[in-house]
Amino acid sequence: MRPLVTPLFLGCLALASQLPASAQTAPAAKPADVGSMDGILAAVYDVISGPPGQARDWDRFRSLFAPGARLVPTGKDSTGAGRIRMWTVEDYVKNAAPGLEKSGFFEREIGRTVERYGNAAHVFSAYDSKRLATDEKPFSRGINSIQLWNDGSRWWVVTIFWESETPANPIPAKYLKPGR
Repeated sequence: MRPLVTPLFLGCLALASQLPASAQTAPAAKPADVGSMDGILAAVYDVISGPPGQARDWDRFRSLFAPGARLVPTGKDSTGAGRIRMWTVEDYVKNAAPGLEKSGFFEREIGRTVERYGNAAHVFSAYDSKRLATDEKPFSRGINSIQLWNDGSRWWVVTIFWESETPANPIPAKYLKPGR
């Protein structure tokens, strides 16, 4: 595995060094949001969640992500073919904010598996999504594959890559908390 980590890490550094200075500056993060792996994962879910009509704190959202970070939704198009989109943090805010804020959206973690090597961590974070926090049943479930990096002083989200559960592709029990 080590030969794959080093080129990937060097590639990320090279990408970050090529970004304009303005793209490398994120709003200041709340220390509790980025001081631990639990804190940053809770912040990701918290900042996108809220009732209909409530604006989200998009600067808080931005503060969680490393320069050059990506959000990668997957799914199927209208023909049933697999699709993948690659969004920057700003693309996510532009594309997701209107729907989240109009309809209401609450996402929570329902299971977690972590693999960590040094300052790099990969988290399989199973989730469910509801329109209102009080909804009895979620309208969606899936897994967020989240890559995190600790720079020695805080955690950063590098990538969130997700896939929704389908009847043909249920979330395996090993990724869920008991009873979920």
